[in-house]
Amino acid sequence: MDTTVFLLLRLGIAISMFGHGLVRLPKLNAFSQWMIASFEKSFLPKAMVLPFSYVLPVAEFTVGLFLLIGLFTKPALIMGAGILLILLFGTAMIENWEALPSQLLHLAFFALLLQFIQSNSWALDKLFNLQYLNP
Repeated sequence: MDTTVFLLLRLGIAISMFGHGLVRLPKLNAFSQWMIASFEKSFLPKAMVLPFSYVLPVAEFTVGLFLLIGLFTKPALIMGAGILLILLFGTAMIENWEALPSQLLHLAFFALLLQFIQSNSWALDKLFNLQYLNP
């Protein structure tokens, strides 16, 4: 993959994740309450949903930030894919079928970027010689 194409795809998914986290962090309690209410009718217990509702925005923000600056790119991509897999499971548990295509598309971006991680040239990983993280 061309390094510029990789950069554009990395920045696209980075902005999405960063934006999701950024807008939720200032209203973390409200977001948490919304998520708990969304899962009331699922079999997932509130004891699982509550901590996840506080971790999710921080995780999205962190993954997005690392991908924006190209630092720890491969671990950030793996973490982002993991977040999406968890979100897909949760979305299925509440039968929010309309959200699945967007989440699957995000997951596809993470998988594609992981597949072509060797094209990650426009990144702080390269500047700091952290290429061992991007074999």
